[in-house]
Amino acid sequence: MKLKDAERISIVPFNSRYREAFFFLNREWIEERWELEKIDYDILKNPEASITEVGGEIFFALVSGAPVGTCAMIPHGPRTYELAKMAVTKTARGKGCGHRLMDEAIQWARSRNAIKVVLCSNRKLASAIHLYGKYGFVEAPGAENYGYDRVDIAMELLLNR
Repeated sequence: MKLKDAERISIVPFNSRYREAFFFLNREWIEERWELEKIDYDILKNPEASITEVGGEIFFALVSGAPVGTCAMIPHGPRTYELAKMAVTKTARGKGCGHRLMDEAIQWARSRNAIKVVLCSNRKLASAIHLYGKYGFVEAPGAENYGYDRVDIAMELLLNR
């Protein structure tokens, strides 16, 4: 995929036609270093029940109508959302998809009067950790509470009104 700039990327909310892409995009990045865990399967196989039907949203980055990236916002306590399942396919990385997804997800949380966005990750994902830092996420306690074996860092972003 060749992108001249992020202008060619469109961000759209979840639609059932993107269900397989949600699974594939996440499986791709996870299996680069780890194996899918039960919690991954539970979320990825039924994103409606685990995300959209409980008040969350899933976003997709599209190029020429094809999904090349995704992220989810999952309710995570009072006025708090978890940024989860963020993935960009290998051929689209470094082209602005992650930034566009982050912008949309954070704006979505703000529009719901959220006070905080949290996430979990792994320090081996240096480019992801760097991206989160650029958006103001800072390390927070509680990495062990997310239910993933691979998680070794939790981060949060306080949304100033």
